[in-house]
Amino acid sequence: MSEAHTGSCFCGAVAIEVTGEPQVMGYCHCTDCSSWAGAPINAFSLWSPDAVKVTAGEDKLGSFAKTEASHRKFCTQCGGHVLSVHPEMGMTDVYLNIVPGKAHKGTMHVYYGEKTMSVPDGLPKFKDLPAEFGGSGEMLED
Repeated sequence: MSEAHTGSCFCGAVAIEVTGEPQVMGYCHCTDCSSWAGAPINAFSLWSPDAVKVTAGEDKLGSFAKTEASHRKFCTQCGGHVLSVHPEMGMTDVYLNIVPGKAHKGTMHVYYGEKTMSVPDGLPKFKDLPAEFGGSGEMLED
């Protein structure tokens, strides 16, 4: 049986559970994620949708979709970010900082072509997305 980890939004009104392991973890530098996170980099973990469950507070889960690529979910009570659904990729992005006990281990940077801060960490840097996620697969230097 796969290991499950639980977490919640900032106030605890919305609770989630993730089971198993994400498909990939990394760091996004796109303008949309930077604006949403209020930070130069947004850490992501992409999961199969069936590995992510809202276990409490679904009625307090708001949604905003600037584009069809990302449906960002947040707690309407505290405003805390919970997850983003990416219909075109068929994956769900869980903000692992809200899931104590599940460490974020990024393996790549995406949308590095839009970066506002360089990160010389030796990880692969994609101009947009890897080809298997619908991007060009073009790599950039640190």
